[in-house]
Amino acid sequence: MKGFISPTLHPLKSLLLFIVFVVAGLFIGNFLAVVLVKMIWGYGVVETAEMLSKPSAYPESRSALVLFQGMVHFVGFTVASLAFLRVNAYKPAAFLSPRAVVPFYLLLGSAVLLLVILPASSWVVHWNATVDFPAFLEGFERWAKAKEDALRELTLELTKINTIPQLVLGMVVFAVLPAIGEELAFRGIVQQELQRWWRNPHLAIWVSAIIFGIIHLQFYGVVPRIMLGLLFGYLYWWSGNIWVPIIGHFMNNGFMVLMMFLAQRQAVTMNVESTEPNSWSLSLISLGLTAVLLYGLYTSFRRLPVPAEEESRF
Repeated sequence: MKGFISPTLHPLKSLLLFIVFVVAGLFIGNFLAVVLVKMIWGYGVVETAEMLSKPSAYPESRSALVLFQGMVHFVGFTVASLAFLRVNAYKPAAFLSPRAVVPFYLLLGSAVLLLVILPASSWVVHWNATVDFPAFLEGFERWAKAKEDALRELTLELTKINTIPQLVLGMVVFAVLPAIGEELAFRGIVQQELQRWWRNPHLAIWVSAIIFGIIHLQFYGVVPRIMLGLLFGYLYWWSGNIWVPIIGHFMNNGFMVLMMFLAQRQAVTMNVESTEPNSWSLSLISLGLTAVLLYGLYTSFRRLPVPAEEESRF
């Protein structure tokens, strides 16, 4: 590990330190967001909190809420992750991407994979959205449904995109920032530190994916998010380049934002918010193409030269 994360700092301590950076980043991000919203729109702290809890009652505040969400996410994940790496890693760029360059066709294949898998994954989305918890978890089920409804209302309100400038802002806040910030945090740092700790890449990928799914606090969509985390995790491990999962993450989120925009303009009939599964025939084709693409990406990444940094990292 010489030249990357200090070998004298145990991975558990490193992860705890990273949590401190993220919590501090979220606090600072909230503060800056409140200041910006106050300066631009004149909304105070109480008004902003009310708008976040009941966004449909304040349709005129949509742009303010989008900016608020973007600022909190940017500072809480992207800035916090980069600050952590700057303090704790000697060569942040090489630590995140030991394979500095990945062929364009593999980047493109990773992005296409996230579109191809959608029909097959719709069955998992449907199952998770309709799951019934056992009787002894009735209290948790009520809380989970209330949380799900609140977050869905906020998401639907913030993604009411009617103009091209709103589409650009939506792409930045809901696709670009999450793709960069969450992949830096969950794959670039959490997954790698767990792998450094346990020396088991599969266990590190699974645990970081589970954390990635749970931290969104939407338990009626947690399994699909864990699956996404697994996909991003394996793409990152195979490629050795942080831009591969970032581009895949952007493709997934960006496609959703674009389809919402087109649906609201009645240009398409697809409802990306629906939890109904696709047809069996389309899902089976999707599953077959997904398997072929995954195998092709895996074998292609394996044929690439192993970077010198990768050989001495763990």
